[in-house]
Amino acid sequence: MPDIILHQYATSPFSEKVRLVLGAKGLSWCAVEIPPIMPKPDVTALTGGYRRTPVMQIGADIYCDTALICAVLDRMTPNPPLYPTAQAAQSRIMAAWIDSALFTATVTYAMQPAGVQAMLSHLSPGQIQAFMADRKAMRGDSNALRMPLPEAAAMLHETFARLQEQLSTGLQHVAGPELSIADFSLFHCIWFIRRAPALAALLDGYPLVKTWFARMQAYGHGKLRVIPAESAIADACDHDPLPHDTTILPGAGFSAGDAVTVTPSDYARDPVAGVLLTLTEHVVTIRRQDPRAGAVNVHFPRQGYHVQAAG
Repeated sequence: MPDIILHQYATSPFSEKVRLVLGAKGLSWCAVEIPPIMPKPDVTALTGGYRRTPVMQIGADIYCDTALICAVLDRMTPNPPLYPTAQAAQSRIMAAWIDSALFTATVTYAMQPAGVQAMLSHLSPGQIQAFMADRKAMRGDSNALRMPLPEAAAMLHETFARLQEQLSTGLQHVAGPELSIADFSLFHCIWFIRRAPALAALLDGYPLVKTWFARMQAYGHGKLRVIPAESAIADACDHDPLPHDTTILPGAGFSAGDAVTVTPSDYARDPVAGVLLTLTEHVVTIRRQDPRAGAVNVHFPRQGYHVQAAG
C-alpha cells in the first residue's frame, strides 16, 4: 500500500488534529511541509486548487477536509475507533460543531493582538502583511471565521466550564465515556490557544480540561518522516487511483462523468474542477488530470461542499 502522506505545516491547527489521530492509531506517515499561504504549486498539482490545510494523499488518491481524512484513517485502522458505536452520532455532531462554531471562536480569540504577536513573531513585517492578506482572501465575503472578541471569549468560557463539569463526574472524554473524533476536534482548538502563552491563561480556571488535554497530547504524532513535495507528486504518478464507489445519488441532478466543480460552502471558496465519479450523502469524488501528478481522484466530504456543473 502507498504511504500515508500529509500535506501540512507545523502551526496549522487542523493539521495538529490529524497528526494526533495518526499518533493515537500508532501509524507511520510522511509529512510534506507546505506554505501557510498561497501560492502552493506543489499541493495544487494534486488537489486542483483546494486552499485549506491539511490534505492527505495515499498514492493517487487525495483526501480534502479533516472530517473525511479522519474517517478514512478510521476505516484503515479501526482501533482506537473514532466513532464508537454507542456514541457515533453525538461524536460526529459534536465534532462538526467544534470544527465550525467553536473553531471560529478559537481563531477570533487567538488572533487578538497578543496572540498575533506570539504566533507570528518569527515573521518579518512583510511576511505578516502577506499572511493577513491571504487570510482575508480566504474569508472573502463570507462571515465564516468572523466573530466579535467578547462573543468568542464567552463561547470558549461556557464550553470549557461545561466540559469541566462533565469531567468532574468521572467521564474521561468529550462526547461520552469513550474516546471519539470529538476529542480530537476539541484538542486542536485548545492547542491553538496554547500557542500564545498570554492567552492560554484562559484555561487556568478549568484544571480538569487541562488534565484531559495532557492525556490527549500523550498520544503524540506516530512515526513521522518528512519528504519533499517532489516525492509526493512522483508517488501520485507511480500509482493508479483506487477503485471508487460509482454511486450517484438519484435526483441529485448529476451523472457519472459530468464535468463539475466542488467548492467549500463557508470559506476558502476556491473551486476544484474535475469529472464526477461519486456523489453520495457522505462523499464527493472527482477525477483530475494534472501534467505533474497524472490522474488523481480527489475526495471531499459531501457536507459543507457545493457541487456545480462546470462553467
